[in-house]
Amino acid sequence: MILPINTYSDPVLAMKAKPLKGVDSAIEELIAEMFDTMYKAPGIGLAAPQVGHSLRLVVVDISTIKEYADFKPMVVINPRIVSVRGRNMMEEGCLSVPGVAGDVVRPSSITLHYRDEKFEEHTADFHSMMARVLQHEIDHLDGTLFVDRMDKRDRRKIQKELDAIAEGRVKADYPLARDAKRVEAEA
Repeated sequence: MILPINTYSDPVLAMKAKPLKGVDSAIEELIAEMFDTMYKAPGIGLAAPQVGHSLRLVVVDISTIKEYADFKPMVVINPRIVSVRGRNMMEEGCLSVPGVAGDVVRPSSITLHYRDEKFEEHTADFHSMMARVLQHEIDHLDGTLFVDRMDKRDRRKIQKELDAIAEGRVKADYPLARDAKRVEAEA
């Protein structure tokens, strides 16, 4: 099932998400729906708060990018960045901020402690695009959007677009939570 995506200014995106205590059939179903939603949008990462669940759960698949075709899809539960190295700037976008992109400086490599879809613990190093995507999605779990990390001057340049999203004046090629709530209210 494709889940509607919450957008900029939605309160769930500003909250610190709760850790998972395990994986049951409901979480397995949520993981499957998150992958379906991410692929349909299309995106390369999706955090549970983006689909209305304040849980420390992320799905990532960068294999749709030609240079990263060998990367396997990942489920990341209760992630904690242990260390960071380097810095680089790259333009980012987000399914929760449709139509907006901006430059963000992030560490170029991270060491991450997390649990997988079987709730097994891992500590691993990630570099380049995978490190960036993981950091972007982990930010969602901490109530931070990429626009919050942009240079203030660059952020001011996109403020009108952000205001339009906050007011619900935005279209996307995937279902948005505001539209779904409006449809429910009209029914």
